[in-house]
Amino acid sequence: MLVDCAGKPLDLSRPAVMGVLNLTPDSFSSDGLAHDLDAACARALAMQAAGAAVIDIGGESTRPGATPISVVEELDRVLPVIQYLAPQLRIPISIDSRQPQVMRAAVVAGAGLINDIAALRMPGALAVAAELAVPVVLMHMQGEPGTMQESPHYDNVVAEVESFLVGRVAACEQAGISRQRLLLDPGFGFGKSVAHNIELLRGLPRLARLGLPLLVGLSRKSLIGAVTRAPVTQRLGGSIALALLAVQRGACMLRVHDVEATVQALAMFEAVEGGTHDC
Repeated sequence: MLVDCAGKPLDLSRPAVMGVLNLTPDSFSSDGLAHDLDAACARALAMQAAGAAVIDIGGESTRPGATPISVVEELDRVLPVIQYLAPQLRIPISIDSRQPQVMRAAVVAGAGLINDIAALRMPGALAVAAELAVPVVLMHMQGEPGTMQESPHYDNVVAEVESFLVGRVAACEQAGISRQRLLLDPGFGFGKSVAHNIELLRGLPRLARLGLPLLVGLSRKSLIGAVTRAPVTQRLGGSIALALLAVQRGACMLRVHDVEATVQALAMFEAVEGGTHDC
């Protein structure tokens, strides 16, 4: 399956890797590159060389407890990097933002995919995404980043995430965004406890049966720290394990910080399994 990201194809015929490029000063994963254009661009090019299929650029921290920033500040962080990288990269750029103004400016600058933690629920986001005609990742999140981890509650996390995503797909189709342009993200760590995240990973096959590509972001998440007590900078082993479990359960794309190690792990997984599912 090929997804057209504003002229740059994203191949989902096999599980793909999305490389994370955080342009924030307070990233939970300790890899933020705010206001360091040279370092950010160098990292993006290195991730492409390591096998990333798409580079996900974000300027607003959405870690638990994060304070929102202005649209102007978010644009100041992401636009120079997108403008520089768009002609340099052969792979698509994704803009990780919930703000329609940022989505529009990023796509004009060269991004070809929208990755929205709010699933196009911000005022004007549906209309802007329909107009821009690029693929969109719809993510589930209970609450807001600032408070989402205070007391997350579900009666059945898998069923409730599924219901939310189905509803957002319907809203997108009503707004003129076709299913062929949509990817789904269950939102691990976004308004979910450790138990919720584990239950959600176990139930991933149910979400895969919705028939749309699944993007999973488990890299360096607090779930790993809770289970292993490893600090955020020492969670590569846990991240790889969760990545392979997610692919085994139907994920089509892995959003990761450690691209080279994840690509290598996927290669070995596919060699043993004799190929994986077609997204």
